[in-house]
Amino acid sequence: MKKFLFIIMKKIATLFLVTLGLFILATPAFAQFNPPSEGTGPYLGLEYGKATGLGESDIRFTTANIISVALGLLGTICVILMLYAGFKWMMAGGNEENVKEATNIIKYAVIGLIIILSAYAITKFVMANLFKATTGYDYKTTMDNY
Repeated sequence: MKKFLFIIMKKIATLFLVTLGLFILATPAFAQFNPPSEGTGPYLGLEYGKATGLGESDIRFTTANIISVALGLLGTICVILMLYAGFKWMMAGGNEENVKEATNIIKYAVIGLIIILSAYAITKFVMANLFKATTGYDYKTTMDNY
């Protein structure tokens, strides 16, 4: 029985590493922002980055993308913990100690997921208001990349 569980856990670990690799290698596509009147918006100094070859992406969107990726990875970890706890519960075989440990893992994973979703909502609110305060334009849902 222990050998069987070891093989299952090894396969789950391999699946986790492959999934993590896919998340790291995947390149998301984000919408581009084109203000209604090009060149009349606030001067943010993005031209210096373009002139030096460092890029011209806005630091607000870069920050939002980094936060989005981090929250996505944390959400993935919560889902993996839930799957692990469910597997542990199913394999408990009536052992109350294993069942209690599995329910604790599920409880803490749900609490973590609630915290992650709250962080996402706060980030979206702050970034949308920061965008409006610095550019004067309303945030558009077609630009939702965080």
